Amino acid sequence: MHYLITGGCGFIGSHLVEALLASGHQVTVLDDLSTGAISNVQAMDGDDRLQVLIGSVTDKDLVHEAVSQCDAVFHLASAVGVQLIMERPVETIDTIVTGTQLVLERANRYRKPVLLTSTSEVYGKSTSVPFQEDGDRLAGPTTKHRWAYACAKALDEFLAMAYWKSSHLPVVVVRLFNTVGPRQTGQYGMVIPRFVQHALSNEPLQVFGDGQQSRCFCHVADVVRGLIQLMDCDQANGQVVNLGSTQEVSIRELAEKVIAHTGSQSKIQMRPYDDVFGPGFEDMQRRVPSIEKARQLVNWLPERDLDQILTDVVAGLRTN
Repeated sequence: MHYLITGGCGFIGSHLVEALLASGHQVTVLDDLSTGAISNVQAMDGDDRLQVLIGSVTDKDLVHEAVSQCDAVFHLASAVGVQLIMERPVETIDTIVTGTQLVLERANRYRKPVLLTSTSEVYGKSTSVPFQEDGDRLAGPTTKHRWAYACAKALDEFLAMAYWKSSHLPVVVVRLFNTVGPRQTGQYGMVIPRFVQHALSNEPLQVFGDGQQSRCFCHVADVVRGLIQLMDCDQANGQVVNLGSTQEVSIRELAEKVIAHTGSQSKIQMRPYDDVFGPGFEDMQRRVPSIEKARQLVNWLPERDLDQILTDVVAGLRTN
């Protein structure tokens, strides 16, 4: 198979490239390097089954060429991280919506299956935990940039489902929950690499808010395995599927675990949300997925726990 991966130089995308090449497939990567890095795929650069195209997913001609030549598309290209969304809201919305519209239009023209990665952010401020794919979303107000990403990704999902319903384009939407592992950076607010980087330098670990907000962290290797399985599952077409861990941890607890894992002398420093993101910032208190649909469709369950994630992230950052 020949796969196109938009955003393939990013954290998750590069691990997906690695897994597909290891399985004997041909891969084309399309990435503008705005948040990804060519170094993420450099170790695979000598493989003649890998082609890297540097350009934007909003470039009509480039997307047309890339989609027409592949067998299937993993569409991962997107803005990442709350911090980036708060800093560049216009670019965030444009990249997400325009890029997805182009990819789906071209994929529909050439009848290429698409897997679209979405996000747990689409659940908004819902308190119906664990989040189920057909559950109601609770969106925040349009005056809060915090929710621009969630709304843009929800529009992506609506568009993907519209193509499935109108022309039966094979498409599956995967909502990812806090994916973590080697190669991820804390540049755009990703909490685990940010904590680990500071802990390795014995710097304070800044916990935002009261630290009681909780998340579930899933190893990138488990997520990549799920993405490949869902791409290959005909029953997943026209479906929205959660992928994530159900092991819940508060951010305060997480900071304590990172300090213990690294043997750091770091202290925990509490910071109000308003000091970091500006006045009126809103966050999700809990973010826990139901993964029953993924289990039913492809027998997927995460295999690595939080301790293994921390071990791998610490090892990766120490090496770098």
